[in-house]
Amino acid sequence: QVQLVESGGGLVQAGGSLRLSCAVSGSIFRFNAITWYRQAPGKQRSLVAVITSGGSTNYADSVKGRFTISRDNAKNMVYLQMNSLKPEDTGAYYCNCNSYWGQGTQVTVSS
Repeated sequence: QVQLVESGGGLVQAGGSLRLSCAVSGSIFRFNAITWYRQAPGKQRSLVAVITSGGSTNYADSVKGRFTISRDNAKNMVYLQMNSLKPEDTGAYYCNCNSYWGQGTQVTVSS
């Protein structure tokens, strides 16, 4: 059974940092890309960052240079380091692996 559990969200002032974590249970982790999405109130869910099984990364233009995605294959964990946060980064952040989703973690950035 595959489960994804996000953590690390919270309230932070603009310019601050947060580190999100995604714990992935199940053997699919090693062989699949992991993607972070976010959904702002009233908006569609959008891709934030992705990391392949080999460690290649890609980012939405809006977060390039500020966010860093990484993975620890030994721990079945994926991280999203978010620096220089802006109010427009506010939203629920979700971890995705293949067809599986976590429950999300809320990030709120105050101005």
